[in-house]
Amino acid sequence: MSIRVFVPRDTTALSLGADAVAKRLAREAAARHEGIDIVRNGSRGLFWLEPLVEVETPKGRVAYGPVTPSDVPALLDSGLLEGGVGHPLALGPVDEIDYLARQQRLTFARIGVTDPLSLDEYRAHRGFAGLEAALALSPQAIVDEVKASGLRGRGGAAFPTGIKWQTVLNAQADRKYIVCNADEGDSGTFADRLAMECDPFMLIEGMTIAGLAVGATQGYIYLRSEYPLAKEILDEAILRAEAEGYLGDDIRDSGRAFHLEVRLGAGAYICGEETSLLESLEGKRGLVRFKPPLPAIEGLFGQPTVVNNVLSLAAVPFILAEGGQAYAQYGMGRSKGTLALQLAGNVKRGGLVELAFGTTLRTLMEEFGGGTLSGRPLRAVQVGGPLCAYLPESQWDMPLDYETFASVGAGVVMFDDRVDMAEQARFSMEFCKAESCGKCTPCRIGSTRGVEVIDRIRKGENRVANLALLADLCETMVDGSLCAMGGMTPFPVQSALRHFSEDFQRPASGEHA
Repeated sequence: MSIRVFVPRDTTALSLGADAVAKRLAREAAARHEGIDIVRNGSRGLFWLEPLVEVETPKGRVAYGPVTPSDVPALLDSGLLEGGVGHPLALGPVDEIDYLARQQRLTFARIGVTDPLSLDEYRAHRGFAGLEAALALSPQAIVDEVKASGLRGRGGAAFPTGIKWQTVLNAQADRKYIVCNADEGDSGTFADRLAMECDPFMLIEGMTIAGLAVGATQGYIYLRSEYPLAKEILDEAILRAEAEGYLGDDIRDSGRAFHLEVRLGAGAYICGEETSLLESLEGKRGLVRFKPPLPAIEGLFGQPTVVNNVLSLAAVPFILAEGGQAYAQYGMGRSKGTLALQLAGNVKRGGLVELAFGTTLRTLMEEFGGGTLSGRPLRAVQVGGPLCAYLPESQWDMPLDYETFASVGAGVVMFDDRVDMAEQARFSMEFCKAESCGKCTPCRIGSTRGVEVIDRIRKGENRVANLALLADLCETMVDGSLCAMGGMTPFPVQSALRHFSEDFQRPASGEHA
């Protein structure tokens, strides 16, 4: 009987040599006449241990990592196929690794456990239980479960998902749509990619349930073009789901239909904004639309449309399978359920951490992240992507919830004491300058002037007056921009000025000096 050995196939593991490790394992096992079955699973999200090799034993799966091809012979010699722990890379039972054991994985319960494209394995781990439950409910009852869960948007706006679905359900139209915003472009983010590459049927199931809830028969996953592996996996998963009756004209002999397609974006950050995304889906240039009307009333092709991001839709199968109250038991206050925290930047143990709302940044960065990779003191952290504030140590003990942070589901990027916060402020303005759709003046012109003003400050040119001008410019962008692109760009600048003002008082170093 063959021994099952798991080697991840997600983008991060592949970039670190997982394919070469799998090939070396197969070659060495064959030379030793050992029968093994190499399963290309998804990553568990412990990126500092990738490639993470797991071996199935009678007592459970045992982990080894990070494994290189040259490690394979010695690992086999030390009893890897029996789950031996005599090698320095042996980590013991996977479920007992502290980084994993301390998490509350609801959305990411299956990643790294299953073959992402195996329907049998998906079903064996409660996959499609939510869809089966939804098929037995009325559309209103499905929406009510989502409302009871307290699920809110994981893309930054934190709008209650059930209320959005209710609006689309109530809208009168011959055709409605479900659109998944998978244009994950914020720095330090990878949770959407992990969900799509490691558990694609979860997203398919969540979108199908959304379609049943609001009366939509067509869905689109708007995927960033920089994720070719995610597209390959999603396309194959959709084909397999269709073949098994989980998508199509007659879902599981229910007489109800839902079709799903993946559409690629073209590298525009602005298309992460929902109305720009809809314009792009329609084949137009990605420009922000005026609101109202809201997409829930007039969205894709002028029809009522649910637009949710990957993590919102990925949470839905659990909610329908276990009930809205089961999901709402996690979290705190108005922030229900769990959130995916992505540790990146100057961090010792980067990766995905899924926890109930209410943990603190300090716990996340020190107990999970292990501090900085450089070993130097941590100075600043940015939560939520390139348009969010830089936080000093005085704010690291606040609970992570929607009332404290605007975009808690995005990346957590750490900086040590060598960071130049004036340069980080400049980057924010320069990023907006490059990515603005150009439709409104505060964003289009303000970001360009912002770069120029920061450069003058850093050169020491009339510093006091230019600091006052920068503050006024930030206020204008916040108050006058059409969407969050221009409205949030000043946040990192303002926070840098407020908490790290000393960095604006010394001359710049490097290419912008």
